[in-house]
Amino acid sequence: MIDLIIFLSLVALGFGAGTFVEKRHYRRIRTREAATIHLPITTTKQVDCLPETVQSVELVQGSAVISVDYFKRLLASLRNLFGGNVKSYESLIDRARREALLRMKEKAPQAHMIVNVRIETATVGRKANKKGVGCLEALAYGTAVTLKESA
Repeated sequence: MIDLIIFLSLVALGFGAGTFVEKRHYRRIRTREAATIHLPITTTKQVDCLPETVQSVELVQGSAVISVDYFKRLLASLRNLFGGNVKSYESLIDRARREALLRMKEKAPQAHMIVNVRIETATVGRKANKKGVGCLEALAYGTAVTLKESA
């Protein structure tokens, strides 16, 4: 009985700590998104500006690796038994994607826009038996376009 109480206490502690860290990360993401809202990112075939107005173009990238907490891994394992959406991983993917986009934007603060943005994801640190996800990496990359200042 004591073992069950200890196990449930640790699961509750993990849930509380994981939820706290996730909410804190989302607050930071929202603050940084508001600070970089002026820099648009898009996927387009053609940029609507004249070549003579372009000062520079450069490849920029941002990546983020977000770890899965124990409680989310436990919930995902239970969901795998019954099937359906694994909501515990959806926020993980959302946080990794948004963080990667922000890091990409932060590498080009002087740019006027970032075009042809792509996002790729991969799992990192899988267990030896190939079950479960250790961490999730999101990589965002695109072309930062800086325009000449008009005189």
